[in-house]
Order: sequence, then structure tokens, then C-alpha cells
Amino acid sequence: MTNTKTYNHGVAWEEGNGVTQGYSVNGTIYISGQFSHDMQGAFVGEGDIEAQTLQTLENLDRVLAGFGVTRSNLAYVEIYLTNAQEHSEPCIRLFKEYVGQHRPAGSLIGVTHLAFPEQLIEISAVAHTD
Repeated sequence: MTNTKTYNHGVAWEEGNGVTQGYSVNGTIYISGQFSHDMQGAFVGEGDIEAQTLQTLENLDRVLAGFGVTRSNLAYVEIYLTNAQEHSEPCIRLFKEYVGQHRPAGSLIGVTHLAFPEQLIEISAVAHTD
């Protein structure tokens, strides 16, 4: 028997994008790309990679909590950065603080642009419930 569950932040823009923020199948959680928005859907930290990284990680935590797990359940993390040469150091530093001693597998990928012009970072992940 397949056991599935989904999670959304409840932000208005989610209705029209065609995906859920998290989808769990038999204990594996697939987390859509998170970016720097608050719970009202307003963009946070334009031009500031540290502010955007912190808000993005907060949103990732919110999805994990929606499935009753924490960042220690992360198995794989994919970080997309615009201007990776400039933004990788502060992003990696904040990510290492975020995961603490836990070390999930992952990739850091430099991209030309993301979905929104002011967006500098996006993080997607795979986690587990057990």
C-alpha cells in the first residue's frame, strides 16, 4: 500500500504554480525548490544573499515540520545559486550552521537565473520520515 501526504505553505501564489511544496511517498519526502518569501508571499532580502539564504532555510524548515521531521532528516540537498562565485561562501557558511553536525548529501549548482529576477538562491531537498 502506498502512503502519500502533501504539504503547502498556504501562500496565495502556490495555487497557480502546479506543484506542492512537499510530497511524501512511503517515508521519503520530496521538497520543491524553496526560496526567499515570507508567509504573506512577499519576497525577502532583495540583493542580500545572507537574508535570502536564511529565509529560504526557514521555509525549508517549515516544509519539514509539515511532515513532522526536522533538518536532521535531510538526506539530499540541492542549492541553486546565481553568481555562485560571489554567493557560495556566505551560502555554504549559513548552510553549515543550519545543518550543524548532520551532513546530508548534496550539490551546489550555479545558474544564470531563477524564477524571479530578484531571486539569488533556491533550495530543494529529499528527506526521510524514519
